[in-house]
Amino acid sequence: MTFNYKTPHTTSKPERQVVVSYLKSLRDRIITDFESLEPHGKKFERKPWDYTKGKSGGGEISVIRGDTFEKAAVNWSGVEGDKFPGQDAEGSFFATGVSLITHMQNPKAPTVHFNIRYLETETKFWWGGGFDLTPMGFENDRDTSHFHSTAEKALAPFGEGLYETYKKAAAEYFYIPHRQKERGVGGIFFDHVNTGDASRDFSMWKSVGDHFLESIMPIYRERIGMPFNDADKETQYLYRGHYAEFNLAYDRGTRFGFNSGGNPEAILCSMPPLAKW
Repeated sequence: MTFNYKTPHTTSKPERQVVVSYLKSLRDRIITDFESLEPHGKKFERKPWDYTKGKSGGGEISVIRGDTFEKAAVNWSGVEGDKFPGQDAEGSFFATGVSLITHMQNPKAPTVHFNIRYLETETKFWWGGGFDLTPMGFENDRDTSHFHSTAEKALAPFGEGLYETYKKAAAEYFYIPHRQKERGVGGIFFDHVNTGDASRDFSMWKSVGDHFLESIMPIYRERIGMPFNDADKETQYLYRGHYAEFNLAYDRGTRFGFNSGGNPEAILCSMPPLAKW
């Protein structure tokens, strides 16, 4: 895998179609790799939707329920509206991104979340995203080390200390105040990135996207065949409850989706298929 780190400095907005094309290609790569883990050839079901509450756009929900993935969703969206649905910008906007969540049949295999997004308004544009790992009661130091070292490798060409900065941001963002704990074992998180060098920021953003599968696939190949029992599933269900609490009470992406008039089915794909309290 190679990345173009030496593109000319530019402050111009990227072409939307270039960004969208990359996101859809990444979405397809992730789906293909996830499907390779299904022993009986189960495939993602894809469902397009139209953005009826804005100027134009829509997205595609891709969901699988199989023998490896109890439920996983890999969604793409690209929408344009008249009023930015938040406090950090105003006026018309364009937003596009890929977001995914996995809920595994085997409790020993952790949940993983990934998102990269691009947003622009009439006066500014920025990048956001990251990925984080949430064991469902069964932490593994080797998994955590591999996950974080891959994230660090993705960010290394773009500045000393960037990984530490985004790791700290993830720890702060994915914190569940009423549980007084982080949602999982962390990862990286960034938002409102615009350094003034659009080509550098775009390359960094793509590097995060291109390293995601490397961060999780070795973990899944090792964990999905591990033995487990009914007590392990009960533990998994309880930790899934904590995951749902964060997504419904604190996650900014959930709020942005609802406030922008997005597709509720796509927004709520992050919810686990079964959870307990």
